[in-house]
Amino acid sequence: EKYMEFDLNNQGEIDLMSVKRMMEKLGAPKTHLELKKMISEVTGGVSDTISYQDFVNVMLGKRSAVLKLVMMFEGKANESNRKPSGPPPERDISSLP
Repeated sequence: EKYMEFDLNNQGEIDLMSVKRMMEKLGAPKTHLELKKMISEVTGGVSDTISYQDFVNVMLGKRSAVLKLVMMFEGKANESNRKPSGPPPERDISSLP
């Protein structure tokens, strides 16, 4: 879904302007030079656009900082670390350390 959201021209590729929009939306704007370097790293210097396969490799690969940003953006990164809401349970003498 995220890939399709940033495939602005619906051609199955994310180009420089789409990556720029993605990074701005994630709160990490980059210069054109930085964006070109990112695309080059993702594609191995073969293409000026990011294919779906390249996108998946970046999201699931060792350098998954982009995935972490997306997860934080969507509020899913801390779902497992949420504190319970409401008043604390009642305690008695036997539950003390």
